[in-house]
Amino acid sequence: MSLKKPIFIIVLILIIDQISKIYIKTHFVLGESLPVFEWFKIAFVENEGMAWGAKIPGQYGKLILTLFRLVAIVGIGYWLWDSIKKKHSKILIISIALIFAGALGNIIDSVFYGIIFNDSHLQIATMFPPDGGYGTLFHGKVVDMLHFPLWEGFLPKWMPFLGGKYFTFFDPVFNIADMSISTGFGILIVFNKKAFPKPENGTSESSSVSKERES
Repeated sequence: MSLKKPIFIIVLILIIDQISKIYIKTHFVLGESLPVFEWFKIAFVENEGMAWGAKIPGQYGKLILTLFRLVAIVGIGYWLWDSIKKKHSKILIISIALIFAGALGNIIDSVFYGIIFNDSHLQIATMFPPDGGYGTLFHGKVVDMLHFPLWEGFLPKWMPFLGGKYFTFFDPVFNIADMSISTGFGILIVFNKKAFPKPENGTSESSSVSKERES
């Protein structure tokens, strides 16, 4: 596979991801939720840390996380370039491109959104506000908006620990970039043998025999 197809995938996902985030940021108040279907809502939340809202504590926790993401994206980019150069399987290259695009999409939020937008708390944010953004460079928050509460209700009382409590199945709110990362890893897991094919014994044996004959 040439470099053009992975680049197309990355650019396409980045465009969709950033358009969706900018629209939500400039049309929704933080915490606002808009039901689309019974099992799908547009819910505007901001993630200051890692997946599932986890954070690195301390004054420089956010900066450390953003710098770690930047280092990680360089490593993923090299993995993609090396896989294309060595002509690895298309499934592997597409998976890495999806992971790279998703990681880069969230990095854009973390690096730039703090200076591009003002605060969304109790107001709709403005892009490039005259008074400056809500944060500084490398201290932006990741915008999430996709919420799929597939089931909500009270659990049976006979269930241990959670019995009788209100429960939402699949409560996390995520974005297009997160979907891209999850899809990339999912493909690698499901199609692991095709993504990382092992050399056949017959091929290796025949090559070793030919080398012995040449020597």
